Amino acid sequence: MTKHTFLKSGLLAVVLGGLALANPAVNIDARRHPNLAAAQQLSSQAFDRLTSAQQANEWDLAGHAARAKQLLVQANDEMKAAAVASNQRSP
Repeated sequence: MTKHTFLKSGLLAVVLGGLALANPAVNIDARRHPNLAAAQQLSSQAFDRLTSAQQANEWDLAGHAARAKQLLVQANDEMKAAAVASNQRSP
């Protein structure tokens, strides 16, 4: 396998991996946690914008947009965990 073919294969794997990511859930109760809910909504919007950027650039962003999307999903999970932890502390 040539270096060029290997790089193309790696890029394809990154692109396909990015496609497998689902948009982060927006599932924090805004009445109970307005700031966390707003942050989660913005995270979802950022994810959508990254997808649009990937499409506009024919998925050729060297894997950076896909990695940013992975981090947004992770951040979203942490926001939800923060809301759950707060719910457990207060009745």
